[in-house]
Amino acid sequence: MPDRRVIDVWAQPATGRARTDLPEVVRLLEKSGTAGMLDRKLEPAETVALMDEAGIERLLLSAWCRPERWLISNDEVAEYVQQYPNRFTGVAAVDLTSPMAAVRELDRGVRQLGFKALRVVPWLWNLPPNDKHYFPLYVKCIELGIPFCTQVGHTGPLKPSETGRPVPYIDEVALAFPELKIVCGHIGYPWTEEMIAVAWKHDGVYIDTSAYLPRFYPPQLVQFMKTHGQDRVMFGTNFPQLPLAKCVRQIKELELPETVEEKFLYANAAAVFGLDPVR
Repeated sequence: MPDRRVIDVWAQPATGRARTDLPEVVRLLEKSGTAGMLDRKLEPAETVALMDEAGIERLLLSAWCRPERWLISNDEVAEYVQQYPNRFTGVAAVDLTSPMAAVRELDRGVRQLGFKALRVVPWLWNLPPNDKHYFPLYVKCIELGIPFCTQVGHTGPLKPSETGRPVPYIDEVALAFPELKIVCGHIGYPWTEEMIAVAWKHDGVYIDTSAYLPRFYPPQLVQFMKTHGQDRVMFGTNFPQLPLAKCVRQIKELELPETVEEKFLYANAAAVFGLDPVR
């Protein structure tokens, strides 16, 4: 394993059910060359073995909910965390269309299951982050002291991309809820410059690089990482869409200064998500 510490902030369990539960992602995984993961179920120990191969210390694993049904429940993610509490950290999902039930489920996920964040993927709901359905959840995230994680940029899945615009949506949320930490996954491409501008503007807004191999990070993002954005960008893969080891190997190609690399791969995520070092 490499000497450097690595936290992957955007991943989900490989359930083997993706083809039926989330057919929108079939094309994405086919284009990523990982279509074999659509039908492959990995037990927690198998996932840890892949983490060890890649040199990843911890995965933030998210539950998934879409309108009318759960794809990966919070309790299912909690089983991973219970088996390997030093390697997995839970990220809660909720049913966005039932605001009060969503708030209660988030509270349960954090207080009872020990989860460290909430994630909502806007394209699943066709509701941008400034929609009123999110607002009670933002208040609850602030109360619980956890980040809100979301997707920005176009959608690889065949769904409309408008909900992923950093401007106006993330910008408006950050203005309305300045105490909220917002972690924006998937870089924001093709609106990367918008995403960088919003992260520069708001102290509580961060970017994660999930769903993109490091070889294809936009150059303006890499420049942001190396300069005034070195505290604002975190490493992510979107596993099982992208192979863990391949993503980690390609970090070398970015030629990041040592202090910047340590922040990108570990320190920024540890601080924002409140993660303790692996013992």
